[in-house]
Amino acid sequence: MTLLPPTELRKVTEAPVFPSSSAHLTHLINRFQLSPETTVLFLAVLIGGGTGMGVVTFHYLIELIHRLTLENLMGAIGVWGAWTLALVPTLGGLIVGLMRWRTQDFGPGLSSLIAASEGGEIKGQLRPVTKMLAASVSLGSGASLGPEGPSVEIGANFGMLLSLILQVSQDRQRLLLGAGAAAGLAAGFNAPIAGVFFALEVVMGATSFATSAVSVVLLAAVVAALIAQIGLGAQPAFALPVYQVRSPLELPLYLGLGLGASVVSLAYQQSINWAKACFAGAVPGFNFLGKIPQPIHPIIGGVIIGIVALQFPQVLGIGYGTVQAMLQDVKFSLDLLLILLVLKLLMTAISAGSGFVGGVFAPAMFLGASFGSAYAKVLTFIAPGISAYMAAPPAYAMVGMAAVLAGSVRAPLTSILMLFELTRDYRIVLPLMAAVGLSVWLVERMKPITNSNSNLQQIGLSIPKDQKLEILQQILVEDAMLACPKKLSATMDIIEAAKEMLSDRTRSALVIDDAEQLVGIISLEDINRTLSLWRNYPNLSSEIPSNLTNQTIIDICTKEILYAWRDEPLSEALDRMEVRGLHQLPVVARDNHDHILGLLDREQIALTCNLAATRQTLSQLVISH
Repeated sequence: MTLLPPTELRKVTEAPVFPSSSAHLTHLINRFQLSPETTVLFLAVLIGGGTGMGVVTFHYLIELIHRLTLENLMGAIGVWGAWTLALVPTLGGLIVGLMRWRTQDFGPGLSSLIAASEGGEIKGQLRPVTKMLAASVSLGSGASLGPEGPSVEIGANFGMLLSLILQVSQDRQRLLLGAGAAAGLAAGFNAPIAGVFFALEVVMGATSFATSAVSVVLLAAVVAALIAQIGLGAQPAFALPVYQVRSPLELPLYLGLGLGASVVSLAYQQSINWAKACFAGAVPGFNFLGKIPQPIHPIIGGVIIGIVALQFPQVLGIGYGTVQAMLQDVKFSLDLLLILLVLKLLMTAISAGSGFVGGVFAPAMFLGASFGSAYAKVLTFIAPGISAYMAAPPAYAMVGMAAVLAGSVRAPLTSILMLFELTRDYRIVLPLMAAVGLSVWLVERMKPITNSNSNLQQIGLSIPKDQKLEILQQILVEDAMLACPKKLSATMDIIEAAKEMLSDRTRSALVIDDAEQLVGIISLEDINRTLSLWRNYPNLSSEIPSNLTNQTIIDICTKEILYAWRDEPLSEALDRMEVRGLHQLPVVARDNHDHILGLLDREQIALTCNLAATRQTLSQLVISH
């Protein structure tokens, strides 16, 4: 069986990245007549191997630049005074700025790649090598970011590049992208299980926990982690202390830690967004930054980081050494922990906003460790007698790392499994789950994220991703609703209702009372469920109990109804439908929920949005001609 047709016969949205490579690789796969499953597993091994070698190279580059700048360069100019330390991140900002001036763009990030795998277009060229070099300079010279983001993007870029070369289907493209992301995190942290769950939880979505997807992502993560262990050593990212359980009554204290971690996570997210807006000139008082050319921004960020590092060098770079000291119970005063917490948050925001390249995992773990240690010290300060019943500060630092990370990237399973892999101690799981779960839940409550794009994907909206949000904001519910929905009387017999819905070929109907007031909604699933119970009786006339045969549709319909309003944006109604997996929503008057105005149906939503997209495209073509 041929897996891939010849390149020239396949319908593509853009020219292949490497046409000759595409043809040769496709010919090779077809020549061996591999099954689709075998081919994808082969590609997973290829992605894992390529990502593993890429991550090893990336870490060696960081070490090389760190040695050249913070050791060799500082050894040469350090005799001029301690102030010369500020020159190192400034020099890093200058180099990154020159790279930005030369290339303009380092290529799409992980979110853009995920969007492309959902049917959108890749904006800009894939530049994984350029981005890796920029990240190496950023991290090696002291920018307050982490290596995990670039490591994940190395794998994701490799998976996307392979999918473009082979011109695979959209589902296969997202699978290869997820395999690359898993391989990147597995190699970067030496945590293959966490890498797998990161891919399934963040990149591919919770609906992708299928056996075939897991096997591919697992294989890529294992191969990448193995190569990283060979190149970088088998030791985990942190040498964590043994977790101590002093008392089962200590668990509520970790709930307090989760509560505080959610606040830190939100502050972390908002500070990065605020810093990016400042450098873009979108914040009052910082408009002048928007007028400065972008290649100059990393230099400004480097100067600020360097000045702060003169007094607090712990904020420089990835910060694993400081985190390791906190985990080994090196004596940090409460004042120092709180200062480092605030400064690391601000320096990370400035690093990301000014244009340095790096990830947000490592700073989140630094913030979590600082907050956890400070939290433990505050507890013992408030209630000195409680220290006999609670673990030492390193235990709270470990749990705080996972709680802040989970709240920052909205990936609770990844955070729990990552710390569990690093500690390899089952006793930490209960406090870990409590703190992480509460942290993510509170973050979701305080700043929820609705994903209308994923909802639109499920209803079959076949329009480019960049048009989706615009269309959803323009269309109101009344533009997409059915004005004359099917209505059935609440007293109607079930069999009669089934026959009527069959004749009208409708999936659902609104149930109304004698006064034409809405009392429920009934679907074919409700009717089929009841009829299947009746079918279990051999003699329909004599065996079925009378309390069943006398049922009407009011007895089996859904009476707890979610509503839509005719004047609200379609995106809000669609998100409400997604909450309970509904296919229809009654549209009613705001001042009278019993007054029916129409019915909102998933299929009708898809049709309306597709028509709007077609109309928009036609109008643009007319204007351009």
